[in-house]
Amino acid sequence: MIWVGLTGGIASGKSTVSQNFKEAGAFIVDADQIAHDLLKKEGKGYGPVLQAFGTTILDPSGGIDRKKLGDIVFHHLEQRIILNRIIHPLVFEEAERQRKRVVLEHPRAIVIFDAPLLIETRAHQKMDILLLVYVDPMKQIERLMQRDGITRSNAERRIAAQMPLPQKIRFAHEVIDNDRPPQEVREEVFGIYKRLCMAATS
Repeated sequence: MIWVGLTGGIASGKSTVSQNFKEAGAFIVDADQIAHDLLKKEGKGYGPVLQAFGTTILDPSGGIDRKKLGDIVFHHLEQRIILNRIIHPLVFEEAERQRKRVVLEHPRAIVIFDAPLLIETRAHQKMDILLLVYVDPMKQIERLMQRDGITRSNAERRIAAQMPLPQKIRFAHEVIDNDRPPQEVREEVFGIYKRLCMAATS
């Protein structure tokens, strides 16, 4: 088994690259999906987050409104730190559970841990290989504005909450340039996957 970290910045196209790896045959552990599930009423994070942030973050059905919560944490660093301290350990605990489950059935699997904050949390140190999805910072802002329908200042604030992509390059074993046409990126991903499979069986 090879434990591969896949990271990037918000709106860098990391999810598309992750999907390419899945199509190639890799197993995906999705940190964003895990975090989403943790915030559901039945999730382990629901109670602690509600206790920390209060009922103003709830929607009419009593669930956590991720947009309300996001508006708080992206505008207030101390609140973001509190949320991260609650959610990150739970995400990594579940990610490890999923990794072990895959390895039991597929000992030579290529397992991709798709997580935006791998470097910021130092979890990249536990990876066998770290891949970074890179886009031009200006394109990143434009993509985020278009994707989420937000202003430039809000997009810049959200991007600033993460380590800048140019700084992440020095941590990566390989950089996937996502400024290129989708088919070129897909072909590169399939090539990387093939090399990883060869390494896993050698």
